[in-house]
Amino acid sequence: MADKPLRDLRLDTPATSTPAPRVEFPCDYSLKIVGDAADDFQDSVAEVVEAHAPGFDRESIRVVDSRNGKFQSVRLTIVATGKPQLEALFAALKATGRVHMVL
Repeated sequence: MADKPLRDLRLDTPATSTPAPRVEFPCDYSLKIVGDAADDFQDSVAEVVEAHAPGFDRESIRVVDSRNGKFQSVRLTIVATGKPQLEALFAALKATGRVHMVL
């Protein structure tokens, strides 16, 4: 049995097609915000998020402590309206000086 060459699927796509956007707005957008563990970290994050995504469901926030208790992750979902909103939100979270990472 002769080996068949592998078919390059990229060649089957018309050259004029444009890639689909990675995210279509508006959409539900999940965030995981990681910072140093503190009693007020969740409230601090919620205030910043509320400024950029008014009306997000604060009741859906979940806080998870790291194994050693040094860090906390605040997990929540917003309705994202576009890339500028997300960029502004990420910048504001970073500007707090309390957030280490946003996923």
